[in-house]
Amino acid sequence: MKGKSESRKDRIMREALLLFAEVGYVDTSTKLIAQQAGVSEALIFKHFGNKDRLLFQVIKSGYRRVLAHHKGMITYKDAKSFLRAMINLPKELVNEEPLFWKLQERLSHHEFSKQQHELFMKPVYPIIKRAFTELGYERPELETQFILLVIETLWKKEANGELVNSKELNGFLESKYGL
Repeated sequence: MKGKSESRKDRIMREALLLFAEVGYVDTSTKLIAQQAGVSEALIFKHFGNKDRLLFQVIKSGYRRVLAHHKGMITYKDAKSFLRAMINLPKELVNEEPLFWKLQERLSHHEFSKQQHELFMKPVYPIIKRAFTELGYERPELETQFILLVIETLWKKEANGELVNSKELNGFLESKYGL
């Protein structure tokens, strides 16, 4: 159990995140979450209604934490530093919230999870395109799509622990784009 200041609702969400990420959403029962959180199963239903709503709260809460910590993430100083930050973002995000990103990767085909991730990434698309335009790339739209595909793959592999050379890959991407 964490500190006494942690509410039972927060404890439920923390244990749900852990179990959903490690065991999987389908294979995690509300009974197991309640046992791990040291609360009654009825309390989960009181706070969240059902397991789907608990999952939605876990995902929304995770994105809120990420956004709060990375408010300056889409701050644009110049094209090169912005692109460098975007290339390094997957490793940073996964290092800060490994369970959340592992859960997101596991749920990448789940409609609500996809929707939340798209809302998270949507604001950076025009900024990346602007960076490629300012750097004089012939096809900034395609470069933007390409780098976002690479970033998507990087965070998923990072979240699964399948990426052993992320620093080297990031350096490769930075040199590819002259950053």
